[in-house]
Amino acid sequence: MAIHEGKRKLDSIPVGKLGVIPLSGCTELGSKVDKYLVDWRTERENEHKNSLAFAGYQRDSYVIRTTLSRFGSGEAKAAINESIRGMDLFLLVDVCNYSKTYKLCGKVNHMSPDDHYQDLKRIIGAIGGKARRINVIMPFLYEGRQHRRTSRESLDCAIALQELIKMGVDNIITFDAHDARVQNAIPLHGFETIQPAYQFMKGLLNNVKDLTIDSDHMMVISPDEGGMNRAIYLANVLGLDMGMFYKRRDYTTVIDGKNPIVAHEFLGANIEGKDVIVIDDMISSGESILDVAKELKARKANRIFVMATFGLFTNGLKDFDEAYDKGLIDRVLTTNCIYQTPELLQREYYISCDMSKYIAFIVDTLNHDSSISDLLNPNGRIQKLVARYKNGEL
Repeated sequence: MAIHEGKRKLDSIPVGKLGVIPLSGCTELGSKVDKYLVDWRTERENEHKNSLAFAGYQRDSYVIRTTLSRFGSGEAKAAINESIRGMDLFLLVDVCNYSKTYKLCGKVNHMSPDDHYQDLKRIIGAIGGKARRINVIMPFLYEGRQHRRTSRESLDCAIALQELIKMGVDNIITFDAHDARVQNAIPLHGFETIQPAYQFMKGLLNNVKDLTIDSDHMMVISPDEGGMNRAIYLANVLGLDMGMFYKRRDYTTVIDGKNPIVAHEFLGANIEGKDVIVIDDMISSGESILDVAKELKARKANRIFVMATFGLFTNGLKDFDEAYDKGLIDRVLTTNCIYQTPELLQREYYISCDMSKYIAFIVDTLNHDSSISDLLNPNGRIQKLVARYKNGEL
C-alpha cells in the first residue's frame, strides 16, 4: 500500500460514497484536498466503472454544499444542502482561523476556537445520523493544551472528544497533538495524531541548498522536555545527534494562565559550528522559541531552522522579523493546517509546508477502509528525499 509516484493503489470497496465538508475556516485547504481526490479518482475510475460497489466513485467535486446562518444575536444554525445519506463524510475544521468574522448585535466579532468547535457540532447535528460514517479532521486539536488536570480545573480536550463521539463521530484525525495520551478519553474509537516530519524536510531541502546532513554538521533540538519524542524521531531518521532545553519556571507566579519561564537550561553535546533544527508542535507567541535561538547562538550554533506544525504567532511577527535581521534565525517552517496571514506568507524567512496532498492521501485511504500505517511513519520517504538531496536532484 506504499505511496508510489504521488498515487496509491486502492482496490478495496469504499465504505460509502465520499463526501468532504470543509468548514468556513478551512475552505482553502479543503479545495486543495478536493482537487487531489478528483484527479486521482478520475484515473482510478476506469478500473471500476462497471462495478456497482463503486457507483458515484468519480465526481467533479467531493465537497458537500453547506450553509451556516447567523442571527443578529450571534446564534447560528447549519444546513446540509444536498443528500448525504449513506455517505462516508470527512469534516475539516481549523479552530485557529481568527480571520473569520460574524456580526454580533451589529458589531464585528472574530471567531474563536469555541466558535469553530460549535460550528463543527452544528454540521454534525445537521447530518442527523444519515451518513454511514463521520470522520473529523481537526489539524489543531481543540483545547489540546488543556489535556490534563494538575489542580481543580477543567479537562476541556477530553470533554470535547467524548462529546464528538457521543454525537456519532467515528474517527478523529489530528496533527501533532500536544499530548497524544488525551486519546485515552475515547479508548474504543479511532484517534490518530500525525507528524508532518516529511513535509518539514521537504520544505527545508527544497529551499536551502547547502546543507550537510550528518552528525558532524547538524543537530536536532527540542525546545522543552515535552517535545522530546518528535525530536528523537527526526534525529534518528536523519542520523543526527539531538539535544533539549529544560524550561525552569517560576511556579509561584501565573501570567496569562501559565508559569513564566525563568531560564532555558541546555542538555546535549557541543553545537559549535553546527546547523540546528529546532522542532516543536506550535509557535504561540514565539517567546520561548526565540529564547532558545538566543541560547543556541550563545553556544556558537551556525544556522537555526525552526520547525513547528502550527504557527499561531499570537504576538505578531515583529519579534521574528527582528530575530531574523539579527541573524538569530535563518528559516521558520510551519504548515498550512491552520490559518496563515498574508503578512506571514510574504516573509523572506518563512517556508510554508503544504499538507493538502497528505490529507488527501489520508481521506482517500480511509474511505477505502485501508491501512494508513505507512502514512503515519514517513521514515522511508524521508530517507529517499535526503538521498535525492545529496545527489543534487532537488
